[in-house]
Amino acid sequence: MKKAIAATAAAVSLALTSLVAGAAEFKPAVAYDTAGKHDKSFNQAVFENGVTAFHKDKGVKVREYTPSNDTQREQGLERLAKRGHSPIVVVGFNYSAALSKVAPKFPETDFVIIDSVVDLPNVKSLVFAEHEGSFLVGAVAAMNSKTNTVGFIGGMDIPLIRKFACGFEQGAKYVSKDATVLQNMTGSTPAAFADPVRGAELAKSQFSQGADVLFAAAGGTGNGVYQAAKDEGKFAIGVDSNQNYLHPGVMLTSMVKRVGYTTYQMFEDYQAGKFEAGIQANGLANGGIAWALDQYNRDLISAEQEAQIDAIAQKIITGEIVVHDYMANNSCNY
Repeated sequence: MKKAIAATAAAVSLALTSLVAGAAEFKPAVAYDTAGKHDKSFNQAVFENGVTAFHKDKGVKVREYTPSNDTQREQGLERLAKRGHSPIVVVGFNYSAALSKVAPKFPETDFVIIDSVVDLPNVKSLVFAEHEGSFLVGAVAAMNSKTNTVGFIGGMDIPLIRKFACGFEQGAKYVSKDATVLQNMTGSTPAAFADPVRGAELAKSQFSQGADVLFAAAGGTGNGVYQAAKDEGKFAIGVDSNQNYLHPGVMLTSMVKRVGYTTYQMFEDYQAGKFEAGIQANGLANGGIAWALDQYNRDLISAEQEAQIDAIAQKIITGEIVVHDYMANNSCNY
């Protein structure tokens, strides 16, 4: 009997020790991109709906890092790993090269990258079906265009941003097959995501060509697009986070990549010991992608339009509508 009690006590002690060790290993961190956590877009969504919400709900502090320039990404990741942080979430595809170098040096540290795939045993890659959400807002744009001409303004000219553009075009032409979809990219370097002056110039050019609804997938550059839409009395569509509040009455809707929500869920799973490396795809079906309807644009979207968009979303989820993914073959032939 005494031996049984002693064995039970030892087992309980070992279990408690394991729990304490597991808890100590949960030391989360986030590395934002150079735009910072107040970019009113992608990084801010991770900050507000991921980092801040998780700290509020769970009482767990998340270490934050923002590089001042492109060269500091690798240094920052190494510093976080050396200080024992895990998991380390890196925000954006610009971290791909740095993470590919750092992750193998710290095999006991788990990393998560948003918007890119890094195929390493201690890296989880969170990717999103941007083409699905862009299809929806393309449909919204066509429904509300009086000129049957809508426009897309992207940031850096890369396949990921072309993916937004292609989805947007498909959605617009699903609603109006004769719609004209204008497209411009801001530049070929990461600086293209932080040039609101150029964004405004491109927006005015598209407005002069007849566009009356513009969708910007351009980070901070999009702020120039939205301001130009306000100045010209046109509509704009936000991206990544819900940007409807920026210019009520101007922002027709936003294509929301729920990167904050996904980050929160990943932290929660990690804390529960459910972390798995590999690729996690997030789209309409699992709540990773959405279109924004709230008090700021409620008066702009009719009940009929809302029902139409929800029906289109359901058709995409069930496969009745197949949205071509530009990144499948670097082409928008659909």
